[in-house]
Amino acid sequence: MTAGGAAARPLWHGRAIALVGILLVAANLRTAVAALSPIFAEIRAEFPVSSIGVGLLGMLPPVCFALFGLLAPTFTRRLSLESVLLAALGVMLLGHIVRAAAGSFAVLAIGSAITFAGMGVGNVLLPPLVKRYFPDRIGLVTSLYATVMSVSTLLPPLIAVPVADAANWHVSVGMWALVSVLAILPWLRILITHRPAHPAHDVEVEEADRATVGRIWHSGLAWAMAVVFAVSSLNAYALFAWLPQILHDVAGTPPAEAGALLSVYAGMGIPAGLLVPLLAARMRNVAVLIYAGVAFFVVGYLGLILVPETATWLWVSFAGLGPLLFPLSLVLINVRTRTHAGSVALSGFTQGIGYTLGALGPLVVGLLHQLTGEWTPALIVLTATALAAAAAGAVVARPVPLEDR
Repeated sequence: MTAGGAAARPLWHGRAIALVGILLVAANLRTAVAALSPIFAEIRAEFPVSSIGVGLLGMLPPVCFALFGLLAPTFTRRLSLESVLLAALGVMLLGHIVRAAAGSFAVLAIGSAITFAGMGVGNVLLPPLVKRYFPDRIGLVTSLYATVMSVSTLLPPLIAVPVADAANWHVSVGMWALVSVLAILPWLRILITHRPAHPAHDVEVEEADRATVGRIWHSGLAWAMAVVFAVSSLNAYALFAWLPQILHDVAGTPPAEAGALLSVYAGMGIPAGLLVPLLAARMRNVAVLIYAGVAFFVVGYLGLILVPETATWLWVSFAGLGPLLFPLSLVLINVRTRTHAGSVALSGFTQGIGYTLGALGPLVVGLLHQLTGEWTPALIVLTATALAAAAAGAVVARPVPLEDR
């Protein structure tokens, strides 16, 4: 038996296509976010993109993730999880095509918003789909797809410029549409053939009804989960936007090295994605993992504040391990719910609120730096936000499902 009470059976037994589908969806959820920033020089050579425009594009992902994360549960009231997911993948594909064909900043921004909207829905639906098809392997499958998401964040910046140089930036941006097409195929087959990937597939799915969605706004667990997710999101987006500049100013790091250290920061998500869901699914008290994530943030930021020029890579690595709270939140969405309705509702609320607060990260850090001319106040504020997750940890750690609270 697993932590969720489901009898374990072979991972591939009768549900291989669902596993492939889940992993391919995960591969789509960050590519468009990371594909633009490395090639802004090429884009600006074709049409003007102001610094404000760059900032707008930087805020679009968490804003869209938040808005459509909150809306996603309402989409599942009349359609199955698989149908909504297939529609979201179609929206992502459309967005990639619009971005690739963009001849102006306005069209590029519209295409980006369309893509991020589909991703926002996909973010929310993956945890309940894991619960539906793999109730006996929640930790393992969450670990696999969280790792794929980390890799899909690393890959676009590495190949965006070479592809743009070899062809053009339109190809560099549009090639990710192929990944969306690949992700559509397994879910299309599941819907057309009605072949169950798990026996529960034939059972009427418990959707996130209006009462469940309304009740979750008054749940202490839901708010604590949202805080933990928001801490991870806010800090991650803040450092993705500003870490190279911070390192250049406080540690004298050359631009090329600062870019490499940003990759180190992102790469820390791979071991976290692999290990944290597996541990969380087996631990009765997950507070230790939450406190570990907070400690990583605090040590990393203190290192950058106090001794930035000494072992800079170490402080960046510690700060990069802090977002282990992200894969932890994904697995807890399923571990802390008993039903599909609860999983959809908690996923939408956690990610919707979490990404809303996460969108403030780059803005707050930029404003603090502009007001003070230094990075220390911003790093202190980021440290304080990390401590908020420790306070929420005591609520999240109670092994009581959402439906029983």
